[in-house]
Amino acid sequence: MINAFFFGFAPWKDYLPRWFPDRRCIVISHRSEVILREAWPLRILMARRAEVYVWGFKYPSFLKTFCKLFRIPFRHVEDGFVRSVSLGRQGSAPASLTVDSRTLYFDATKPSDLERILSTYDFAGDEPLMQRAERGMNLLMKHRISKYNLGVSANIPALYGYKDKKRVLVIGQVETDASILFGCDRAMTNNDLVRFAARENPHAQIIYKPHPEVLHGTRAGVSDPAEVADICTILKEDIAPADAFETIDHVYTITSLMGFEALLRGKKVTCFGLPFYAGWGLTDDRQKNQRRKRKLSIGEIFAASYLLYSRYFDPVTGAPSSFEAAIKRLHDLQNAKTNPATDDALPSKAPPPHACD
Repeated sequence: MINAFFFGFAPWKDYLPRWFPDRRCIVISHRSEVILREAWPLRILMARRAEVYVWGFKYPSFLKTFCKLFRIPFRHVEDGFVRSVSLGRQGSAPASLTVDSRTLYFDATKPSDLERILSTYDFAGDEPLMQRAERGMNLLMKHRISKYNLGVSANIPALYGYKDKKRVLVIGQVETDASILFGCDRAMTNNDLVRFAARENPHAQIIYKPHPEVLHGTRAGVSDPAEVADICTILKEDIAPADAFETIDHVYTITSLMGFEALLRGKKVTCFGLPFYAGWGLTDDRQKNQRRKRKLSIGEIFAASYLLYSRYFDPVTGAPSSFEAAIKRLHDLQNAKTNPATDDALPSKAPPPHACD
């Protein structure tokens, strides 16, 4: 059996044997002093058929260099594109993961495995995949599933008001998040994004949706929304993304996955960073990338990212699953949260908060 060494996975250590059933899972701190003091590089080198997995970018740089030097497989792991019915910082395990041998999918500074799939895969020659992608997009839309699925349903006419002009939705993010640091080539805040949207759409209604982590107080914001309150409508509560897109004509984002969810709904999307779905001819891109030269359809990007690249798990048991089963399971869990009569579908015990050891 392959010995898999996991760095930065402390919150999910109980899930790892279920996520990687064909591996002997060894969970280790991501801190440099612990790795060196306990001689983990030597232990990895001495282990037979070793692999190294790291959560996000939570690892010392020497670890990747060491693995490259000794030809030890090194994998980056991150949440997938559909995650949970609550936030990771609230202790919920992800229903999907991405595992990448090159870098994380949101790192625009270098090509990831996902970018390689998008650049080279013969989508036209794989009719079953594209048919599955079509059904998958419809399933996602039908069940109104997003990455996080804890937003409340909203009365959009009451919230947005009467529509008599163009509507632009600005998607806020956690401004210190790695997806912005590695996915945008300029320093940019949510307030900067709101100001760009207002300046470029002077006669439109600008609506600003802060990130769920910020609204729920599990992550801190950098910019103060009050500073742009005079040029936009700020959503004060975390409404479901599917509701937020209603009556919207144009979406502005830095690198948010909600930009892709907007494309699924036929919205125009402007990206100031370079998320995985940008650069393929579907978005208004303010950051260019010479590597991405192919023109792709929304179905092809969905097939690559949600079906070929992502791995799925039952969000309660952690057992391997499929995209379709995971979406239906999240939908059931979402209903259970709003209907106490079905709360037996919810996990009885949540893992510890998502903070590395």
